[in-house]
Order: sequence, then C-alpha cells, then structure tokens
Amino acid sequence: MNILVIDGQGGGIGKSIIEAVKKEFPDMFIVAVGTNSAATHNMKKAGADVVATGENAVVYNAKNASLIVGPIGIVFGNSMYGEISPIMAQAISCSEAQKYLIPVSQCSGHVLGIETKTIQEYIKDFIKVLK
Repeated sequence: MNILVIDGQGGGIGKSIIEAVKKEFPDMFIVAVGTNSAATHNMKKAGADVVATGENAVVYNAKNASLIVGPIGIVFGNSMYGEISPIMAQAISCSEAQKYLIPVSQCSGHVLGIETKTIQEYIKDFIKVLK
C-alpha cells in the first residue's frame, strides 16, 4: 500500500499522522508531500520514507497513491491561506486513491453530521481504518 500524506502550513497534522502510522505499522511506506518546505521538513522528521514539496509533487504522487490522507482543506482550491492551488485540489479529488480527510475548524469546508473531536482522535480513527 502506498500512503500519501499531504499537509501545508507547518505540517503538524501530517507529522502527527505519520508518527501514528509508523508507531502501529513501522514498515508501512509513506510518501509525504508538503505545500511548503516547513511542512515537508516536519513530516520527514516524523518518519516519512520519501518527501517532496510543492504543486507538481502533489499532482505526481496523487496519481500513484493507494490512499491519501490529510486535513480536509487539501481538496479545496485556495484553502490553507492559498497553499492548496486549484490544480492540487483537482489532482487529489480526481485520484483513484481512497481519501481520508481530517476536519479542521480553520477550513472553509465543513462536513455536516460529523462528531466534534480533536485532531488526535481523528488520527486514532484513521489508524483503526488501517488495521
């Protein structure tokens, strides 16, 4: 399974996802793509096997991923204060990969009917899905 973790800003959510996955599945191969170098750096520190930065990295890796995970903003063009380009959002949305999106309150997109949880609780839910 090829897991693609995408994050922006400081990469905190992506870092937490990678740490949790690597704790439960140390041999799981994780590609992490940051929208900026700070996000990429933090996800590499968390244990991602391969990292890349920027729009083309998102587009290229979304094509090859089995599973994509990140904050909900990764599927909305111009979200994350403009770090997610419309091209990135389209590549993620059009990917055949299964997508697991973590809701965050700072995003303009909201999913009705979901429980209010902490990001760590959503990451635990994601780990349960992987098991």
